[in-house]
Amino acid sequence: MAPHPPDAAGAPPSIAPMLAVPGPLPVPDTGWAFEAKWDGARCVVSTPGDGTLRLTSRAHNDVTPTYPELHALGDVLRGHSAVLDGEIVALDASGRSDFGLLQRRMGIMNARRAARLALDFPAHLVVFDVMFLDGRPLSALAYEERRAALSALLSAGPHWSVPSYVHGHGAKAWETVVRGGLEGVVAKRLSSPYMPGVRSPDWRKTKRVETHDVVIGGWTQRNGAPAGVPGAVLVGVDDPAGLRYAGSVGSGMSDRELAELRSYLEVIGRPGSPFAGPVDVAGAHWVEPRLVAEVSASQWTAAGRLRHPVWQRLRPDLTRLG
Repeated sequence: MAPHPPDAAGAPPSIAPMLAVPGPLPVPDTGWAFEAKWDGARCVVSTPGDGTLRLTSRAHNDVTPTYPELHALGDVLRGHSAVLDGEIVALDASGRSDFGLLQRRMGIMNARRAARLALDFPAHLVVFDVMFLDGRPLSALAYEERRAALSALLSAGPHWSVPSYVHGHGAKAWETVVRGGLEGVVAKRLSSPYMPGVRSPDWRKTKRVETHDVVIGGWTQRNGAPAGVPGAVLVGVDDPAGLRYAGSVGSGMSDRELAELRSYLEVIGRPGSPFAGPVDVAGAHWVEPRLVAEVSASQWTAAGRLRHPVWQRLRPDLTRLG
């Protein structure tokens, strides 16, 4: 695809990422594409075509300084104004995404420190969609057309790639992902447009482990531990009526994570509950609903609580602003 010189009309707009709904693999699957689900941090890449780029997290934070190894992508896209959708990951020795490695990179805005960490824990950008190109919005195009435009625009580089997708054959795609130790599969309807900021059933994510992003609204003291060390966190999910209480999560946290949580919880305390309804938990300490965590659970109870929840990790990339 021949480059077009950037101009004011081709300046890239701000576009929120489209989101997937959790669910099983679609059957029949002939009208669906299947991509690997990567265990990383969502990222929207925008460039006016002058060699610069901007990296924006799902929480709308500018993370450009955090990943200097990705800046060369701006030169590759020189001459094209574009907005791309992807996932920033850190790969282990086997080539699998490792969120624990990526966490060591998150939140680093100091250029010198970010450059040092880029050598030890390099990031990789997986690009899987294009929403705007050379002054033209592509969101109304079908998934197949957007992917064709993306393949013509960008090829693999030292710190980025454009993985292919599988048309149909969802069961085989799932088997391949499970064998490869990846997080899961994202099924995308071939005819689907790109819907910015919308969690659409046209995109469906199926994980090997059922996980949920929850908001921490409080905590309880750990028995026998120094004051301030949480034994469990009280979590909720967004609901039209407000933050709905979803249960208490106390298993799965390492000592390092407990120490990290303690330092965060100390500075975001509040006098009353942030949850929309009553929460009957003895000895609860309340916090501003800023921190987002990922937990796994066997299912939801009839009362809307997580059954047998287990802590997975803190999600600094989804931290809510006050």
